[in-house]
Amino acid sequence: MAQHKSAKKRILVNAKKKSRNQAYISGVRTAVKKVRTAVEKGQTADVAGLLQQAQSLLHKAASRGLIHRNTASRKVARLTALVRTKVQA
Repeated sequence: MAQHKSAKKRILVNAKKKSRNQAYISGVRTAVKKVRTAVEKGQTADVAGLLQQAQSLLHKAASRGLIHRNTASRKVARLTALVRTKVQA
């Protein structure tokens, strides 16, 4: 257990940031999952909006440092390719 006041504060601040980051990452995962399920169900009307929302969340997470920017770009590219192949086919 931390003894110094600053160390105790650091523990509290880190816990707060961790929970905030986990919540944001969870939102990103949910957005990606929504796109995938909409593609599977063939909901062509909803897919474009959901894809745009997922892209936005992924790039915001990358800019905040929650995920690597290459990871965000890779996920966006794969989602876009999935939407193009399944919806247009």
